[in-house]
Amino acid sequence: MLEAEIELRRAIERVAAQRRALPPGGAVPDDYRFEEVADSGREVRLSELFEEEKDTLVVYSFMFPRWSGDTRPGPAGGETARLPLAETPCPSCTSILDSLDSAVPHLAQRLNLAVVAKSDPERVHIFARERGWRHLRLLSSHNNTYNRDYLAETPEGEQVPILNVFVRDGDRLCHSWATELMFAPRDEGEEPRHVDSIWPIWSVLDMTPDGRGTESEFPNLRYE
Repeated sequence: MLEAEIELRRAIERVAAQRRALPPGGAVPDDYRFEEVADSGREVRLSELFEEEKDTLVVYSFMFPRWSGDTRPGPAGGETARLPLAETPCPSCTSILDSLDSAVPHLAQRLNLAVVAKSDPERVHIFARERGWRHLRLLSSHNNTYNRDYLAETPEGEQVPILNVFVRDGDRLCHSWATELMFAPRDEGEEPRHVDSIWPIWSVLDMTPDGRGTESEFPNLRYE
């Protein structure tokens, strides 16, 4: 077991080193205009998400609304609970952001981080308040093509949970990397696991005898 874990550690570092060695990707085609969720819809450009001295921007695409086939229960209370189920947030994305919110002050020492949802900014603001998020920079992309351009939306309009990394080189913005493992072939019954490295619940469960389990309703927005 220990030998296997040592090899896993080496493999993780090899992949991370390959990722760091990637050349700059394609130039960002548009200085997208987003709406700031925490500032009454104030417009902010993609280029403005880069602070001085920090040339890396990580953007997580939050599925709000959720995938149309997701039948997990919506919020139990609050204004978000009044929305039709199909218009409520994805429980899985929410569980990621629950953890990421507390990590923001640490990450902000090294990089810029934003969360983008193709939903009305007021809806996102209300849900963030109901969830108790305090640190995430939340943006709405409902008036631009960012989601479609960066694999966060299907041609049919379904939202996709993708993480993209962008870099700034002088005045030039480039795409650096994305969680394309989402679209890679996988073994039967296997989940994409493309964002598992930022999703701590699975890392904890993987260390236990019962593992991840087979419950299709997990994770959820609420538990009885």
